[in-house]
Amino acid sequence: MTFREPVDLAALNAGSRNTLIEHLGIVFTDAGDDWLRATMPVDARTRQPYGLLHGGASVVLAETLGSSAGNLCVDMRSQICVGLEINANHLRAATQGLVTGTARAVHVGRSTQVWDIVIENPAGKRVCVSRLTLAVVARSDG
Repeated sequence: MTFREPVDLAALNAGSRNTLIEHLGIVFTDAGDDWLRATMPVDARTRQPYGLLHGGASVVLAETLGSSAGNLCVDMRSQICVGLEINANHLRAATQGLVTGTARAVHVGRSTQVWDIVIENPAGKRVCVSRLTLAVVARSDG
């Protein structure tokens, strides 16, 4: 099991209020022992001028999923995970509906984590694949 405790989807969604996550309509929908899933609408908030899902919106979904999953693996009273590097390959256009992203652990270490995120359209076809590296750092509430 990768996550320290069972995932509270309601708490994750509540923590997204008044953030970019909420603004883009990202909603955490499901989780397993080592994966986290969320959806994002393809609409006026997430499209580029040509009517296609904006690649940057896909990257926001990917980093949201990977960072959230990473933080579920650490004791957040003393540590947090922050993005160190992300890459994304945009494989297929999406023009409407919901895209679904799933983050899966590749490596969960003491100082770094690596997550693979796959974003699919409603037909289950890959729209984007992304890899996120997180740094595990001491929490500083200052």
